[in-house]
This record gives sequence, structure tokens and C-alpha cells, in this order.
Amino acid sequence: MTDALKRLSEEGVAIWLDDLSRKRITSGNLAELIDQQHVVGVTTNPSIFQKAIAGGDGYEQQVADLAARKVTVEEAIRMITTADVRDAADILRPVFDATQGQDGRVSIEVDPRLAHETAATVAEAKQLAWLVDRPNTLIKIPATKAGLPAITEVIGKGISVNVTLIFSLERYREVMDAYLAGLEKAKAAGLDLSKIYSVASFFVSRVDTEIDKRLEALGTDEAKALKGKAALANARLAYEAYEEVFSSDRWAALDKAQANKQRPLWASTGVKDPAYKDTLYVVDLVAPGTVNTMPEATLDATADHGEVTGNTIAGTYDRSRAEIEAVEKLGISYDDVVQVLEDEGVDKFETAWNDLLKSTEAELQRLAPSEG
Repeated sequence: MTDALKRLSEEGVAIWLDDLSRKRITSGNLAELIDQQHVVGVTTNPSIFQKAIAGGDGYEQQVADLAARKVTVEEAIRMITTADVRDAADILRPVFDATQGQDGRVSIEVDPRLAHETAATVAEAKQLAWLVDRPNTLIKIPATKAGLPAITEVIGKGISVNVTLIFSLERYREVMDAYLAGLEKAKAAGLDLSKIYSVASFFVSRVDTEIDKRLEALGTDEAKALKGKAALANARLAYEAYEEVFSSDRWAALDKAQANKQRPLWASTGVKDPAYKDTLYVVDLVAPGTVNTMPEATLDATADHGEVTGNTIAGTYDRSRAEIEAVEKLGISYDDVVQVLEDEGVDKFETAWNDLLKSTEAELQRLAPSEG
């Protein structure tokens, strides 16, 4: 084992785990990852909960109790998922305290079926923050057009947010703008800005998956030479945008009021193409003030053989721009790729949520007490 994870942390990268289940909580596994693998946060999404609850391990008693109370399937899911997030938040509380609130965070997502409804997303975010009732929670809101004003509104109410499903540089700038607008609202309302935190989840591997598929279809040597480059280039240019926004005059005024920067979070960092090194989206995206949320396989691979060589984003911006431009010159539209990925991302989470509804409904029926 190398101590690549320690080195990553020392470079200013917060290591978060992209997974949660009740078994992980009750077995002591999450506490062990915090203690031994430098994990300082947890992200969840509908797909993660769908897998955990369908696996069933540790949920039966709670589902039986919910069935006895004849709750709706939606309420059952909320009770189950918020219980897991609350318990994980309690395990991470010492990290939260030690980092003055920056890390030790657990994310929980609004119902993905509300992705295109601003008012419903705001209401759901408030409800989730109230239900979990832990200061180290982040409410996940998708970066759809309808999500942007919801982010401003929720931040303005003092609720910390993880903005998810960001693929494009233009949308990322809109997300940062929505965050700053939210802080300005919170400031006007007299809230303590030092207590409000946010991360912006910029998706990585899916960009390569979509662009590589289109490059492969072109089939030329020039196209094949660009495979595996777009995702890193896109993420690195996102970091450039982050540096610009958080050194602006607008930010300076909020900084004076003790506001916190919205950190870029690299999401979807598990490598999908076996031809690429399994630590690609970790070791090639090292820069201070970032978060990398990893599935456990990526975390283990990084711990085992990750080569952390310092900041791998600084000095890459011109090359990154050239790589994105080279893809565009071959007739692959960047704007089309990122829109396809956003639409697919929302659809995938909605599908996982519907699967979760179905499997939970079946469990509620199976465990319902017999009448009489």
C-alpha cells in the first residue's frame, strides 16, 4: 500500500466516498474508512440508495415497522434514506468539527422527479434539511435550468447545498453565479455566511464515455488519438473558471462577510473504460480546494497504486482548451454532448428512484402484518 490518499489530502483534495448503505454504517466500515483511508465525506444519490435498499441488508425491521404504520412508499423511502444519512452524519461529526464545517459532510438528493420544478425542489430541500436535522448535511440539487433559481433560494435560507449533475463549463459558471446570489440573499437576511457551505459536483468519466463513443464512430487516427482526453480537459477548465470567480470583486465582498468558497467536486470518478488507468480521474485532477468523491473500488485503487505527484491541474489550461477544440473540429459538438449527458443524468436518477419505489413497495407488502 502506498500512502497516496494521505498525499492527496495533503495536496488539498478532500476524499469523499461515493456510496452509503446501512451495512456500511452498522458494521463499522464507514468509521474505518474515515480512520484509515482519509475519507472525510460521503455522497449519495438515488442509484446508491436503490442498490443499498434492494440489497436489503439491515433494512428489514424498519421496513416492517413502516408497513405496520401503513405509510406511503414515498414516506417510507424518506424515512429510510434520511435515517442512513443522519447516522452517517453522526459518524462524520468529529471530522466536521475538526475542519470547522468544511468536511465531515453527507449529501442527500431531492426527489429527482422534481428536477425541472423550481418551487417543488426548494420545498423538498427544506423538508430534507428538517428531516435529517444535522448541521453537516448537504442537500443535493441538480444543475438543471429549474435547479439554478432553487439553488439561490435554498442557499439564501442558510441551507448548505451540493449542486449535482454539472457537465458543461457554461452551466458551471451559472451554478457559481446562483451560489453567490444565494449568499447575497442570505447576507441581506442577516444570516451567518460562515455557516453556509456548498460544493459543485462536476461529472468527469461520463464526458469521456460519450465523446469517446463519437470519436470511435469517426474511426480516424486523429479521432482515436483524442480518446480519453476530453473529460480531464473539461474538468481542468472548470477549475480555471472556479479560480476566476472566486478571485472576483463580487466574491471579495462576500469573502469579507466570512462566506465560504463553493468547492469543485469531481464526481463520476470511477473509470468506465478498462483501457484507462483506474486512478485516472483522481491523480490527474489534483488541485487545492477540490473534493474527489470516489466509489470504493477507485478509493482502493488509489490507496494501492495511485501516484500523486502534486498539482496536476496548474498549467494545463491552454492544452485543455486545445483538446476540446480539436474534438469540436472533428464535428463533435461540445454543447450537444453536455446536453445529452445532463438529460441522461436526470433520467438515470429518475429511473433509479422509480426502481427504488417499486422495490420498497414490494418489501412493504411482503412485511405488512397480516390482518386480524
